[in-house]
Amino acid sequence: MKEIVVISGKGGTGKTSMVASFACLAKKDAVLADCDVDAADLHLLLESDFSFEEDFYSGELAFIDKSICRNCGRCAKVCRFDAIDFCELKYTVDEISCEGCGYCARVCIPNAITMNKRNVGKWYISTIKTGAQMVHAKLGIGAENSGKLVAKVKSEAKKIAQRNNLKYVIIDGSPGIGCPVVSSLSGANFVVLVTEPTQSGLHDLKRVYGVVEKFNLKAGCIINKCDINDIVAEEIEFFLREKKIEHIGSLPHSPSFTQAMIEGLSVVEYTDIELKKAVCLCWDKIEKIINKKECVE
Repeated sequence: MKEIVVISGKGGTGKTSMVASFACLAKKDAVLADCDVDAADLHLLLESDFSFEEDFYSGELAFIDKSICRNCGRCAKVCRFDAIDFCELKYTVDEISCEGCGYCARVCIPNAITMNKRNVGKWYISTIKTGAQMVHAKLGIGAENSGKLVAKVKSEAKKIAQRNNLKYVIIDGSPGIGCPVVSSLSGANFVVLVTEPTQSGLHDLKRVYGVVEKFNLKAGCIINKCDINDIVAEEIEFFLREKKIEHIGSLPHSPSFTQAMIEGLSVVEYTDIELKKAVCLCWDKIEKIINKKECVE
């Protein structure tokens, strides 16, 4: 089983569109994991059925039992996050502001405060339109611990792959370089970087590759919308050569990406034959790389 993580330094580069296409090309050889839990949308392109769902608990949340509380205010005084308010003659906890540190519970004399497990979202297992399975999740509004939710999604996807002896786990990671990205990269066999030839695209490509480099992971790059700025595209190619990053392929700017999404399709299911061919070549090259076969340029 090989673990392929697809990430980007910034949003809007076509990362999720590429993952959806790879899912359609891999068919039942892969299990999908949507680890962009803050803004999960892969299910929109893959017709997920949400056949299994479960709450995800992580961290703690303070709760004040008003029948025991003496209104002494000690908890509000020690809360560094201003999460305890005095409202209608009672102290209450603001769930969004509470960081779950537990200091308020420690100083409460009548033990009116308990620390309860926090429900930060849900995770799902779906069957997608290819007949394969996908593990995905939704982080709650204002919730934290997205890295732990990503780890849960990955763990469950790997269990499915191992149980069914599948070839690949294809992971749609978050854009940027934050905690969800770090969690997505853990244990990866190959990282696919999706970028675009803009100054912000190049800048953020360098930042996210810095994270990949720390993990000492082999990486390749797809340059999407490669023809919108030839100068920056050349700068990206120079960076790839300098860092010995595999140049997987370059895709032209095409309205087919947007139109396919509007129709709920991946690029390889859409009518643009040339673009479909280019994406298929990218997937072929990725398979050759991760299976340690000689790449055909």
